[in-house]
Amino acid sequence: MKRISIDPITRLEGHGKIEIFLNDDGDVVNTYFQVPELRGFEQFCVGRLAEEMPVITNRICGVCPEAHHLASVKALDELFGVTPPDAAKKIRELLYMAFYVTDHTTHFYALGGPDFIVGPDAPPAERNILGVVNKVGLDIAKQVIGCRARNHHVLEMIGGRGIHLPAGVPGGWSKSISEQERAEIEGIAKENIDFALFSLKAFDDIVLKNSAYLDLITSDIYVHNTYYMGLVDSQNRVNFYDGMVRIVDPEGKELIKYHPRDYTSVIAEHVEEWSYLKYPYIKSVGWKGFVDGMDSGIYAASPLSRLNVSDSMPTPKAQEHYERMYETLGSKKINGRYQPIHHRLVTHWARLIELLYAAEHMLELATDPEITSPKVRVIPERIVGKGVGCVEAPRGTLTHHYESDDKGVLTMVNMIVGTTNNYAPMTLSIKRAAEKLITKGKIVEQGLLNKIEMAFRLYDPCLSCATHSLPGQMPLIVNIRNNDGEVVRSFTR
Repeated sequence: MKRISIDPITRLEGHGKIEIFLNDDGDVVNTYFQVPELRGFEQFCVGRLAEEMPVITNRICGVCPEAHHLASVKALDELFGVTPPDAAKKIRELLYMAFYVTDHTTHFYALGGPDFIVGPDAPPAERNILGVVNKVGLDIAKQVIGCRARNHHVLEMIGGRGIHLPAGVPGGWSKSISEQERAEIEGIAKENIDFALFSLKAFDDIVLKNSAYLDLITSDIYVHNTYYMGLVDSQNRVNFYDGMVRIVDPEGKELIKYHPRDYTSVIAEHVEEWSYLKYPYIKSVGWKGFVDGMDSGIYAASPLSRLNVSDSMPTPKAQEHYERMYETLGSKKINGRYQPIHHRLVTHWARLIELLYAAEHMLELATDPEITSPKVRVIPERIVGKGVGCVEAPRGTLTHHYESDDKGVLTMVNMIVGTTNNYAPMTLSIKRAAEKLITKGKIVEQGLLNKIEMAFRLYDPCLSCATHSLPGQMPLIVNIRNNDGEVVRSFTR
């Protein structure tokens, strides 16, 4: 049996590798998407004071500390039994919209973008941000850098620090926004809307008008019929900060809509011995292995998933592009809502529509008269002892669950991170891409292996956030099996 290793995989946050096993005829027998790193935050946070969590958990990741910070303070709101003032909720959401603009910009131009802008078959040395700059020119590169710079300025202004922000506290926010700051953020939000529209135009010109790319997106290489998950507001529209978690089946019918604090009654986690990452699945459907379809409890939680579970977008320009995406790909409306799109590379398009929504909503919040209110915190006066906080991280639904004793010392911590939700779909996508692209007699070249990497890269995984399984020992075991499934050799460490 022949083995092909893609190690390390590139343009993601964290570390991982892909192992592909071929039979004697040169066809793919199986693939393994392995995550050999361990962070273990859930374990070493036990015994800490609960109020420390917003500044501990935002160090889980250098890419999305804001998502962990907000999920954490929302969990603490419940744990301390306190409701933040409306102004504090709006400030949190305003910061989050600026974060979304920077994060989605990074993925489109630096991580996922090179596959389309430079080309999937380009030499590896050119498939990066420098290759993108060389292709699109310095003027556009300056716009990308300028977008990230002005929104990081907003994060520092509202959050109190450029990275690992400390401003979120149980019961609200630690500082209000001045009129001068508000006016500056309003101007930045307007620039963000222009930038988002520019990025959607670039996607249209580079990807949608290229027949080879359009064929790749709509091919059967990158498609899976799974369930989808995402937060929705009271009108079943996309929401990044608050709302109910909605799950729809592969045909688009609502399976369940639940409050985040009830997640343990809906979601369970499967563990494999060869990876530190866990595999969440829908309890009522069940874990049926790495298969998709109506009978498999595997679900995806990604930008495309959020659009698939929603009835519409909350802002006008994003709604216009949302309708265009579904209609371009032939999705029909059933009961007033588009059928899900299962072609996973469309996630890149969905990400840009979300970028536009974040920019538009940032402007709405910056011009809200209540945003400069000095009433930004209610001091907690009791300990309930249990709290669940949930936001939509750019990579998927992020849940923090804390329990404490009567002194506020943590006795249990559980997190389902955005990327964790997508581990099973990523595993499916990698195997399908490998099976479709590697066939007997075909020469395996770098461009082909990159197309297999594109199958996970579209999910924008953050593996350092997501590694939490701790069986008690280094459990990394690689088994090589023969055609009958028997283990012929094992590697452990």
